[in-house]
Amino acid sequence: MKSRRSWAIICSLVLILGILAGCTGQQQSGGVNAPSPEKSSGVKYPLEVKDQTGANVNIKQEPKRIVSLAPSTTEIAFALGLGKEVVGVTTNDDYPAEVKKLPKVGDMNINPEKVLELKPDLVLAAKINSKETIDKLRKLGLPVLVVDGNNYKEVYQSIGIVGKATNRAHEADELIKKMEQEKSSLYQTVAKIPENQRVKVWVEISPQLHTAGKGTFIDELVTLASGKNVAAGQSGWPQISAEQVIKWNPDVIISTYGDTKSILERKGWENVAAVKNKRVVAVDQNLVSRPGPRIFQGYKEIIKALYPDKVK
Repeated sequence: MKSRRSWAIICSLVLILGILAGCTGQQQSGGVNAPSPEKSSGVKYPLEVKDQTGANVNIKQEPKRIVSLAPSTTEIAFALGLGKEVVGVTTNDDYPAEVKKLPKVGDMNINPEKVLELKPDLVLAAKINSKETIDKLRKLGLPVLVVDGNNYKEVYQSIGIVGKATNRAHEADELIKKMEQEKSSLYQTVAKIPENQRVKVWVEISPQLHTAGKGTFIDELVTLASGKNVAAGQSGWPQISAEQVIKWNPDVIISTYGDTKSILERKGWENVAAVKNKRVVAVDQNLVSRPGPRIFQGYKEIIKALYPDKVK
């Protein structure tokens, strides 16, 4: 049992460090709130679309068979009403529930031959997918569109790019508008918290004390929630010493891997404010780190963790 638990934690950490959650995390109830099936019009194929790596991707016809190589791109496709067009995903995909029945083309290691067998006319990928894999798929003649946001505005761009490529530009615009309204509504609950009342936050993404520094998706959500990320002086996904965390003395500890008990019982952390006041909170890893349409559900979870009285 311990070995299985260790493997789950390792898998979660690897995906988080790639700015992608996918192996673990509790599934949210319900399906993707997709737009109506009414499609955009006026798009002519073949169509050239620039992805988020700067590559120009030529799409010969309106995609009817889509393979998605990352949970975030799968969620974007379904949220745009493309569920019926998605014919293959990875073993890391867990949302919406329908994806569990779809053919799998690998985990973090994609099998190009399995992708080819599904005869896709569009492959959606993220930056977590290796350049080698993407290059191989393109050499096989497949159009691969890479989208992966490092912040919420880039997530909007990701949605817009997929919408343009799939003749769902209108649906993409509507989804972005809805997400922006959700963000703005949540932001109003914490925007006026005085600077001297904003809590210090330690975000723990592994028991080995890896965290989210400046320039990461999670750091942005903490900042939007009027929290002070104690690791904001670091960049990327650094590993921090226990002594440094104790010195920072966070008011709240957020765990993205589900475990709060071991943090509360951690030797030497008894006088850390968050531990002393039992303000150690687990949040859904997928919501706070998966750059897709549910990011502001993750934002809401972070606000709840920092200021429980602000949102229900």
